[in-house]
Amino acid sequence: MELISILDGNTFLVSTRDGDIDPSPDYPSGLFSNDTRFLSTWQLTLNGERLHALSVDEQEYFMARFFVVPGRPTQYIDAKLSAIRRRTIGGSFTEDLAILNHTQDEVRLTVRMEMDSDFADIFDVKDPQQPRGAKAATVVDGALRLSYQRDTFHRETVITSSEPAAVDDHGMTFDITVPPHGEWNTQFHVQLVLGPRKPEYQKRVQAPRARPVDRLRGELREWVDNAPRLGDGSPAGLVDAYQRSLVDLAALRYTSITMVADLIAAGLPWFVALFGRDSIFTCLQVMPVAPQLSAPTIGILARTQGSRLNDFRDEEPGKILHEARTGESAAFEEQPHSPYYGSADSTPLFVVLLDEYERWTGDAETVRAFEFEARAALDWIDTYADLLGNGYIWYQTRNPEKGLVNQCWKDSWDAISYADGRLAGYPLATCELQGYAYDAKMRGARLARTFWNDPAYAARLEQEAAELRDRFNRDFWVADGGYYALALDADGGQVDALSSNIGHLLWSGIVPPSRARRVADLLMSPRLFSGWGVRTLATDAGRFNPLGYHVGTVWPFDNSIIAWGLRRYGFAREAATICKSMIEAAGFFDGRLPEAFAGHDRSRTTYPVEYPTACSPQAWSSGAIVLFLRVLLGLDPDGENLIIRPHIPDGMGRIELLNIPGRWGRLDALGRSRRG
Repeated sequence: MELISILDGNTFLVSTRDGDIDPSPDYPSGLFSNDTRFLSTWQLTLNGERLHALSVDEQEYFMARFFVVPGRPTQYIDAKLSAIRRRTIGGSFTEDLAILNHTQDEVRLTVRMEMDSDFADIFDVKDPQQPRGAKAATVVDGALRLSYQRDTFHRETVITSSEPAAVDDHGMTFDITVPPHGEWNTQFHVQLVLGPRKPEYQKRVQAPRARPVDRLRGELREWVDNAPRLGDGSPAGLVDAYQRSLVDLAALRYTSITMVADLIAAGLPWFVALFGRDSIFTCLQVMPVAPQLSAPTIGILARTQGSRLNDFRDEEPGKILHEARTGESAAFEEQPHSPYYGSADSTPLFVVLLDEYERWTGDAETVRAFEFEARAALDWIDTYADLLGNGYIWYQTRNPEKGLVNQCWKDSWDAISYADGRLAGYPLATCELQGYAYDAKMRGARLARTFWNDPAYAARLEQEAAELRDRFNRDFWVADGGYYALALDADGGQVDALSSNIGHLLWSGIVPPSRARRVADLLMSPRLFSGWGVRTLATDAGRFNPLGYHVGTVWPFDNSIIAWGLRRYGFAREAATICKSMIEAAGFFDGRLPEAFAGHDRSRTTYPVEYPTACSPQAWSSGAIVLFLRVLLGLDPDGENLIIRPHIPDGMGRIELLNIPGRWGRLDALGRSRRG
């Protein structure tokens, strides 16, 4: 089933190619906002007959046009009527409907739009539940008002039409006459209303704020114009992927009604919300083109930082959130997501982002403003995270019923396994978490010495980082295989599957130079490198599955961090190989890298095979393209200067990134391959 999506931040609509929304347990169709489905049925008929798509125009992320006709495909050549459905989403939802008469005779028609909403929570779309509140449908002044009430939790969909209609509880009917070679038009407007559960927020607000098409286009134009551009002569595939990434990042921006900040949603359709880990990584990836995204993200994560022990939410003092939701199940604590703290990596990564942001922008004020939160995050690493008291970050959910069992970035239930395929028990200490902790301590030391006027704290952090590095390289190194274990189990045993996580270790800097070459060789070996990118799990691992979510697929985000890590250790050729391969893969997805794709060998498929339920667009996949550019051009801030050390692989020709923002003002970077 091909689905068509339009979105604006955390409001999005998913329909079939004919423009209809049909209730289905198989795919997430509907109009969604703030984790609630506001439309679950939106079906157009002419004289009782459904319509079928001829073509769909998806040129803008917030707009789509559907060219449809009544009848089956064999009748298209004789179609006497057609319809154009032009829809836009900008907080609210608008559909302009045109019915066209292609004959010489006047045509009388009954046009019907069937309308309904189940007001399902996003979690219930995956796992349908019986409504726990009361639904109602009323007709008031020509408008259909669909509403849902449970205690003080209120959601409402208000639908109007510009042309008079017979409105009932299930939709609108129009008895129309279309002149010869003429057309009939109406505009449907769908307003979303919500009233949060907490009494202090009882006043209803329109959510989100409606914005006209001209404003949406202006915002997009401003976003793209402010970003660096690729110069003439840059590879066409890279230009297409870069432009698509900029547009997708713009589409995923939203203003949270509960947190009052501009944020990036993680991905369509399941993760259109704030995610700590995803937001941090996306900000790190796009620093060369949009450093302005980091400060509000840092601020939101700081303001929602854990302050108490709460088993239901996996909350601990100093911990950075994993996910924040605003739907019904979160409001009534049927899910622990308002917010939920079940990630062990977002907390050290918070410190990493704070430091990288200052290195790039020189914004010392933000670093000083969040000193308390950064110290609390660093304290969490040494206290609550160290479940076994041996100096590592461990995780084990405090909420066995609702919490995530795996709290690293590979958070699916079967992601962490031994080489023979057995699943590891809990608690677990995955290898990349220790690298993030090492990096956070080193960066925290720089912040303490440079901005917090605390050289003693800086020295302590550096000493702790050195001890962690030595301990890690002793305990995680699989001597008979010559690689780092995926994790340690509760008994201190090595969870010895070979995985892409070792690339994150290069990025963090915890790998000694004497072992870096071996890590790089493994990452580029056929066991891990598919030809398109590095797989999440090696092909000889017991649980390897090229179509397994975290056990064999290729993730663009993962590969961008791996490439960054390879470049850090001087493996410019290997890093460039990954960048080039992933940019080539993007061409098979119309320039948009998905969340993940299959880990089949490139020689076997000749194109990257889609993963069936991958999010697209997804923020850290869009951000990956920007990070690949940074790696290829060798961009690295150094005081008030931007270091540029390009390494462009053969065949890519010339890459020029113009107007790169930072503490240096605006600079250009240019690189050329030796051949091609």
